Amino acid sequence: MKVLIETYGCQMNTADSELIMGILNADGFEAAHSLDEADVIILNTCAVREKAEARILGRLTNLVPFKKLKPGLMIGVVGCMAKHLGESLIEKVRYVDFVAGPDQYRNLPAIIKNKRKKAEVHVEFDRSELYTGCTPTRPKGVTAWVSIQRGCNYVCTYCIVPHVRGVERNVPAIDILDEVRRLVSQGFSVITLLGQTVNSYQDGDINFAKLLRMVAQIEGVEQVRFTSPHPLGFSDELIDVIATEPHVAKFVHLPLQSASNDQLKAMRRVYTFEGYLEIVRKLREKCPEIAISTDIIVGFCGETEEDYLKTRQALIDNRYAFAFLFAYSERSLSIAARTMKDDIPNEVKQRRLAEIIDIQQKISKEVYESFVGKRVEVIVEGYSRRDAENAVGNTRDFKTTIFPKGDAEPGDWVEVEIESATSQTLVGHCTRILKKGRAPVIEAQLDVGISLGPTEN
Repeated sequence: MKVLIETYGCQMNTADSELIMGILNADGFEAAHSLDEADVIILNTCAVREKAEARILGRLTNLVPFKKLKPGLMIGVVGCMAKHLGESLIEKVRYVDFVAGPDQYRNLPAIIKNKRKKAEVHVEFDRSELYTGCTPTRPKGVTAWVSIQRGCNYVCTYCIVPHVRGVERNVPAIDILDEVRRLVSQGFSVITLLGQTVNSYQDGDINFAKLLRMVAQIEGVEQVRFTSPHPLGFSDELIDVIATEPHVAKFVHLPLQSASNDQLKAMRRVYTFEGYLEIVRKLREKCPEIAISTDIIVGFCGETEEDYLKTRQALIDNRYAFAFLFAYSERSLSIAARTMKDDIPNEVKQRRLAEIIDIQQKISKEVYESFVGKRVEVIVEGYSRRDAENAVGNTRDFKTTIFPKGDAEPGDWVEVEIESATSQTLVGHCTRILKKGRAPVIEAQLDVGISLGPTEN
């Protein structure tokens, strides 16, 4: 049977889709490359915002003609939205054959093979499930996601991650290091460590800072990235590793959400704006070349104009390389949905959002344009989707860079002189190859743009 997986949401979902395909491949299933050849279509879903769920429901409606043309076709919904909606998803979309939550992926081969007339729903939590022993099916290339943590122990009032992914569980460090070594042997050289609150990782006496250093020192690893840390517990030890380890990216995605302490308290973010600023100060002091991005929510319950203006000013003052900016949308099961009033009018939310988007776009363009005329080191990660004659890679501070490929191949470190920039991309030409990589086969071309998605933390 051939399976097509469509992925929606953040980098955690991308990693989970590779995990699901690996589990299915191990049981004899093959990957489909189009809807027409698929026997099973799986939507791996996001539940972060209402808009994400609406988009997925729309996509399910679009799949109806395929179901009619191919009566044996199975359609499944997995991931966060599956856990969030559970049985009610079957009521909304009656032609869905199965629903599986994030802890039920090992059961997918049996669910598919033992198809029943009635749709199956498997959304139970399994606190022991870390998917150890499972080998994700990754596209060949330079970059690889490595999940080091599942679930979350924080209880931010706007967030439903603990409700859909369960409590925090950390993968043993020995398994993580073994996986990275295996990935290096397969030609991967850029590793991104994933966790809902990645810097809360702990395995015995190995905390996240120690794990990050251990991964960075594995022979063959050229760059290590991670996402997304929580400001609480962002230690001096971690800052030191970022600053001193040459193979750790000089980039941190550090969610702020709001610059108002009243709003942070209402969100249960368990840090103050002043504490957050101290982390930013230390990062920039210890590592002057660091690039920082963030997440911000406007229009959360009770947000006054003064609260909003504090956040807007923080965006101006901190000069993030880029930011994921959202208007608050209520999510059922969250603490806010159960106990707080969504009292900010939509027009106010949208006005605030539009203002900060405009501000951040200008800042990002200024930040990127400041590199014009400079030479930067870039690791080549693939080729442009628009023009295969152009190579795409990222700088040491995680700025997407595009340039005519010439003799540069994926895996190479090159020096690029920047000629122009947008608010998301540097454009230039290669002046020299600094270090040859192992030139792995690239199965898929890369999009030009930011590759780390927003998180809920």
